[in-house]
Amino acid sequence: MTTSDGHDWRHLESHTEYANGWYDGGYDLLAQPDGSEKRYYWAELPPAVVVVARVDGVAVPDSGEGATSDEDRLLFVEQYRPTIRETHLELPAGVVEDGESYTQAGARELEEETGFRPSSTLLLQEYAVATGVLRHRRGVVYAEGLEPGDRDLDSNEFIEVQTVPVSEALERAREQPANDSTISALLLAQADGLLSM
Repeated sequence: MTTSDGHDWRHLESHTEYANGWYDGGYDLLAQPDGSEKRYYWAELPPAVVVVARVDGVAVPDSGEGATSDEDRLLFVEQYRPTIRETHLELPAGVVEDGESYTQAGARELEEETGFRPSSTLLLQEYAVATGVLRHRRGVVYAEGLEPGDRDLDSNEFIEVQTVPVSEALERAREQPANDSTISALLLAQADGLLSM
């Protein structure tokens, strides 16, 4: 393969060394532009979705400092992450199942994790994540027009739902411990003008 900058890369072979229900791991052997060969290790995960879900402030109690009583909120979930041994305040998120679009997966995950079903969803962005080591794509979905639905947590989900005023959401997401999916999703929503009050 010749890249846009004129360098030639040749894929020689692929090996999957590890596979479970969560991800596959392995390496590709490539001939680099200088003729040398190198193994590039990777982990492959299914696509995931992160949901920026806006709820009408009139429908939820005032819990944020400095927020007006009717300011719209975003839905967050707080959960312990065993991998890094930290509790994070995050946007609802999950795996895109076979046959689902990002918006369909976002609506399903939002209802399962928070008990709210959106009447409207919009895909803000799809992108590759941690391209130096992962084969993984993520979609960011904006959801609004939330209505009560049926919460249905997975057996490994022990999460608490919180609402954060729109005006405080990005600041709260940047507090430690912070995570990439929540910050990047909120920045995309902000750039698209969706976090204005």
